[in-house]
Amino acid sequence: MLKRILGLLGWLGVVLVFSAVAIRFTKPEWQQYYNALAIAGLVCTLLYILSQWREIGQAFAGRQARFGTLAAASIVVVLAILAAINYIANRHNKRWDLTAAKQFSLSDQTRKVLGDLKEPVRIKVFALANEFDRYRDRLDEYTYASKQVAVDYIDPEKKPAVAQQYGVTSTGTILFEYKGRNEKVTSDSEQDLTNALIKVIQGRQPKVYWVQGHGEKDSVGAERSGYNSINSALTSANFVTDKLVLAQQKDVPADADVVIVAGPKTDFLPPEADMVRRYLARGGKLMLMLDPVLKPDAPQLAALQTLAKDWGITVGNDVVLDVSGMGQLIGTDESVPVAASYPPHAITENLRLLTAYPLARSVTPTEGGANGHTAQPLVETSRSSWAETNLKSLTGGQPAKLDEGDKQGPVTLGAAVSAPIADAAAKPIDPKLQAEKDRKPETRVVVFGDSDFASNAALGVPGNRDLFLNAVNWLAQQENLIAIRPRDPEDRRVTMTADQARRVFYLTVLIVPGLILLAGVQTWWRRR
Repeated sequence: MLKRILGLLGWLGVVLVFSAVAIRFTKPEWQQYYNALAIAGLVCTLLYILSQWREIGQAFAGRQARFGTLAAASIVVVLAILAAINYIANRHNKRWDLTAAKQFSLSDQTRKVLGDLKEPVRIKVFALANEFDRYRDRLDEYTYASKQVAVDYIDPEKKPAVAQQYGVTSTGTILFEYKGRNEKVTSDSEQDLTNALIKVIQGRQPKVYWVQGHGEKDSVGAERSGYNSINSALTSANFVTDKLVLAQQKDVPADADVVIVAGPKTDFLPPEADMVRRYLARGGKLMLMLDPVLKPDAPQLAALQTLAKDWGITVGNDVVLDVSGMGQLIGTDESVPVAASYPPHAITENLRLLTAYPLARSVTPTEGGANGHTAQPLVETSRSSWAETNLKSLTGGQPAKLDEGDKQGPVTLGAAVSAPIADAAAKPIDPKLQAEKDRKPETRVVVFGDSDFASNAALGVPGNRDLFLNAVNWLAQQENLIAIRPRDPEDRRVTMTADQARRVFYLTVLIVPGLILLAGVQTWWRRR
């Protein structure tokens, strides 16, 4: 009777274990139930095994049982190895991205933003359940890069109350939460996701003013010389942009985080230059982009050059030429110097890309500094370049050559300088900046000897966009955002002429299969 009861106990243990497994996969929210069933089933099974210890011992005494035990032990070892590999893989992320543009890897900028997180970020993906895997491919990389990031996947059709709570009206919406702030985006591209992350972290949008009134580049111009592409890049990077005519103002607006003067054709008036000086004195941020004056009789931009010199930066009256042949890589001539060398500075810390400057002039730190300000170089051309000072011969159509009065390369095309403001109380405080107690106010100035490198026509050069955006972020004292930005997938298509396509057809369809057929016939003939 006891033996029969113990036998039934064994079957009961098996039923309880299988029931626990079934509940675990069908009703995962019933965790307390399937845990209790699993424990009860294992106890019943263990009692049955203990009651049958004699029979079990006799079963393992034979030779066949020993071989079976060895096979079972081998299976257990293999399963244990697979379980260990799965355990390690779930806690460590390692991927190899073999694409040319690294389109499946997070960019340096994204990794830098994630690495600087001090508070947790909650990402909520509102999408249909069958679309979750599409977003996991990208967002899992964010969670692997930072332990501060957590992702929730919500089906708005199954949980409409949650979607209504966050004001989500359409599927495919990704919401970032940080310190009680929300930011939504409807794209799963890395650029859009990282920009939304930056916006929710900052909590405010720095303002950039484009100075107008002296023939500067048009920030909304769509022509080749226009700036609408780089202006859109600033907007995507969480900046607010606006135009500024200094002659219509009494002073530079107090909410100006950065003021950009891009390629003026005429010089500033004395009141305008004084206005900029007052702005810098109270901790302003200025970018000057001064193109060379090609006409020998045309007046130089004396007021702007003096403004740069006050901060230890000398703007040369020359044109930089480059005969190294690097320009041929991007289809240009010697009038477009190409740079691949960047002296150490926060702006160019991670920049390893080519930059090109159509018709540039030299911009160098003043030797010994000026007014206690010591500038640092940003960009240098190759040794096969020089700064041509004889503009009359250059514009007269004579061949370019290095003369005695010219400056031998490498030539510096950009410089930056910063200095703490003398009186911190002199800077008007925007109420939105009150929370930024840790940011020490200081004046920052960046000067480039060319404005065309950021135009629509030149942004195809790999590093031009990153250099400009890095400079603006440095001016705005957002060093944590200075990095290489996400790249779009490269177009890897092969374009062939009709003759090339015909040759490929003959080679792949006729010649190679024909040679294989002949080799087979020869082998058959020899064996015969």
